[in-house]
Amino acid sequence: MTLEILTADSLSPLRHGFFTRRGGASSGIFAGLNCGPGSSDQSDTVRMNRARVAEAMQVDPDALMTVHQVHSPDVATLVAPWPDGLPHPKADAMVTGEPGLALAILTADCQPVLFADTQAQVIGAAHAGWRGALSGVLENTIDAMEALGAERARIRAVIGPCISQAAYEVGQEFLETFLDEDPGYARFFINGAGEKYQFDLVGFGLHRLREAGISEARWIGECTYSDPARFYSYRRSVHERQADYGRLISVIRL
Repeated sequence: MTLEILTADSLSPLRHGFFTRRGGASSGIFAGLNCGPGSSDQSDTVRMNRARVAEAMQVDPDALMTVHQVHSPDVATLVAPWPDGLPHPKADAMVTGEPGLALAILTADCQPVLFADTQAQVIGAAHAGWRGALSGVLENTIDAMEALGAERARIRAVIGPCISQAAYEVGQEFLETFLDEDPGYARFFINGAGEKYQFDLVGFGLHRLREAGISEARWIGECTYSDPARFYSYRRSVHERQADYGRLISVIRL
C-alpha cells in the first residue's frame, strides 16, 4: 500500500505532509506507518517506516529530525542534524532555516502543527497537546521562528489530524485547570455525558495561534479517534484496552 500524505495549500510550495497510518510495514496493533521509536513495535520496522517518510520528503533518514517530546513549551532551534549516538533533546517543537532538514512531530491524538514563513525560508513544527498548548508551545515556536528572521504576519500554521471535541471527554479537574488560567476558556468546553465535558483542543489551538498574531491558521479537519483505518489514537487504544498504540508523523522541510 502506498503512503497517504495529507497536505495544505497554505504551506505550499514547501514540501510537507501529515502522514496517515497507511503504507507502513508495521503489523498487529501497530499495523501501518508507525513512526514512534517509543512504542513497543519492532525497532527495525519503525526505522523502515521512518525511512519511507524520509524518502517521501526527499531527505536522508538522518535528516528527518525529531525531539524527545515531553508535553513542554520548549522549542529547539536546528542548524544541523543531531550528533550521532546522542539522545535527542527534550522539547516539543523545532524551528530551522536550514535547507535539507525535515522537522518531524509524532502524535496520536495531540495536535501536530506545521508552520512556515516561505518568504523568510523559516519553518517550524510543534507537538501541542493540551499541556503544551496551555503552557505556550505554539507561541514559543513563533518567537523562535522570528529569531531566525521570520515575521509573524507572514507565518502560516496548519493543525494536522488530532482528536476532535466529540471524542475528547474530560472531567471537572481538567476544566478547572483551564478556567484557573482564563475563565474565558470555558467556551472551549461543552457538557458531555453525566458530569463530564467535551474539550475542543482544535479550537483552543486555533485561538492561541490567532491571539499570537497568526491570521492564516487552520485545521486540516481530520479526527484521529474516529478513523481507526487511517489514524492512530492513544485514547482509542485505552478505550479498546490495547497494550500500546502507534504514532503518526507530520513533517515539513525547506
